[in-house]
Amino acid sequence: MLRHPSRRDFIRYSAAATAAAGAASWLPTPARATAAGWPEPKFIRSNGIRMAVHEAGEGFPVVFSHGFPELAYSWRKQVTALAGGGFRAIAPDQRGYGQTDRPEAIDQYTIVHLCGDLAGMMDALDIDKAVFCGHDWGGAVVWMMPLLFPDRVAGVIGVNTSFGPRAPSPPIEMLRKMRGENNYVVAFQAPGVADAALAKNVEKTFRLFFRKGRMTAEDFAKLPADSPARKFELLSMLETEIPTDGPLVMSDEDLKFYVETYQRTGFTGGVNWYRNIDRNWELLAPWTGARVTVPALYVAGERDLVLAFRGMDQLLPALPRFVPNLRQTLILPGCGHWTQQERPAEVTAAMLEFLKSLT
Repeated sequence: MLRHPSRRDFIRYSAAATAAAGAASWLPTPARATAAGWPEPKFIRSNGIRMAVHEAGEGFPVVFSHGFPELAYSWRKQVTALAGGGFRAIAPDQRGYGQTDRPEAIDQYTIVHLCGDLAGMMDALDIDKAVFCGHDWGGAVVWMMPLLFPDRVAGVIGVNTSFGPRAPSPPIEMLRKMRGENNYVVAFQAPGVADAALAKNVEKTFRLFFRKGRMTAEDFAKLPADSPARKFELLSMLETEIPTDGPLVMSDEDLKFYVETYQRTGFTGGVNWYRNIDRNWELLAPWTGARVTVPALYVAGERDLVLAFRGMDQLLPALPRFVPNLRQTLILPGCGHWTQQERPAEVTAAMLEFLKSLT
């Protein structure tokens, strides 16, 4: 005899259907990207999370790892160019970003999780080995891939982020001594604080961040020692008026895509990467003194103020000591931190030259 479904049945079946459907129609709709040729995401399971992966082209795989506060979309120019150049270009929204899952627990964002996500993504896509290209935080991830997953890496391209020796003491403690409590990396450590400040006016946040490099290292050195810009006090800088014009690194349409995406997701996922800096330092102790031996390319913008950090003038010349198979170091004159978005043609050309030398 047929039984009419009870209210409990209805709730149970409805919940199951909603979970199976992924994002229900009443949930916020993901923003639409506008760049020509940018592929729609496919969704895969990796390392316990659902990842949104943008993929184009056929040939040897190249995996792109974005930084903060970016998305897979930051590689839009490179993905389409490499796909047209005979490579399989793969750019995920990484853990905590965009349409990829955002676990709540802070300790789910360690470097082990982040590298594990990319290795699991390769498994899901049936890829044995790839070249890994990363910018900013993504650079930190791809430099660690050949150490944590040596059988999966054919080469590394670091954009702005270089590889170097393990810090002698916990990094947050060192930053606190050098630049004070309001330095953005230190300020990001308190749960909820930076998240709220960055999300208060998302467009203002991105108009502060996504600017072309206008300040040279010499200009930076002339700033007053207590100025927010000198100490990288980004949250303090957000409290002032940010100009709405000026040299952004992207079009208004691309900026709109970032703004609408982060209005939906917030910034917590990305900020949680920073909250694991000291935990990463502890986890990576077994690799103290390790070198990256796969073929590598390093690209940076001359006006990326990260290069003005204390010690960088010694680290970059020493990079071949830590990366003995470094094929080229390319410093782009007049270019700032958002290198692959600010100077896409030159960055892409260097990548293609390096990749073709490996295949």
